[in-house]
Amino acid sequence: MLIFQSAFLYPSIPVKLTFISLKTVRYSDTQSILSAYSLEHGRVSLVVPSGKGKGASRLRALTMPLSVLECETDFRPGREVLPMRQARPVEVFNGIHANPVKQMIAMFLAESLSMLLRESVPDEGVYTFIHSSVKWLDSIPAECSANFHVCFLLNLGRLLGIEPDVSTFRHGYVMDMRDGIWRSSMPLHGEWLASDESSAASMILRMTYSNMSRFRFTRQQRNRTLDLVLRYYSLHLAPLSHLHSLDILRSIS
Repeated sequence: MLIFQSAFLYPSIPVKLTFISLKTVRYSDTQSILSAYSLEHGRVSLVVPSGKGKGASRLRALTMPLSVLECETDFRPGREVLPMRQARPVEVFNGIHANPVKQMIAMFLAESLSMLLRESVPDEGVYTFIHSSVKWLDSIPAECSANFHVCFLLNLGRLLGIEPDVSTFRHGYVMDMRDGIWRSSMPLHGEWLASDESSAASMILRMTYSNMSRFRFTRQQRNRTLDLVLRYYSLHLAPLSHLHSLDILRSIS
């Protein structure tokens, strides 16, 4: 009776959903749950078929990490999982799918976003940034993509409101990772960078997609930079220390 009343009070509304695929988790022998970030409703969960059939295989291909799709669904306030009908790609990113390094970067970023974008509130700026970033990754030469994941996370931080205040930087200062500022002396807590890394951080925060290839890192330097970016996110938004794709990304970046 309560279910009937809930359905009566909050009827389903047919809507079109435009979304970026993040992560798929097997739910049963016949169904999986796709986590996605949509333009219209923010974070959403969608039911997709799983198994060995043609339909399931097609959807697995369509919903690879950071794929941009649209579908029809029935939206109801409070509904946690939405049905997905007539899924179709908004764009096809052959440059990512054809390159294993770009595929791994996409997988890592999608897993990171699935942890960071847990709220269901839509944000057109965040959606547009992710979409345009995927297009950029798809279009650039593979040899220019080594710093892409670092650049992506640095610029995403600005949109999520956790960008460090670079205006506080001075030579010889240390970066306070908790407060996102540079200080003349060490803070009382342990989340700070020594002056040499603090100076490097002020430069790295100027990285954009246009200039990222000019930052010449060794693998060790790039991994250290990524570790610090993930630590900063973990302090301010959500823990990112146990990403499944991180070790694989380290080995190829």
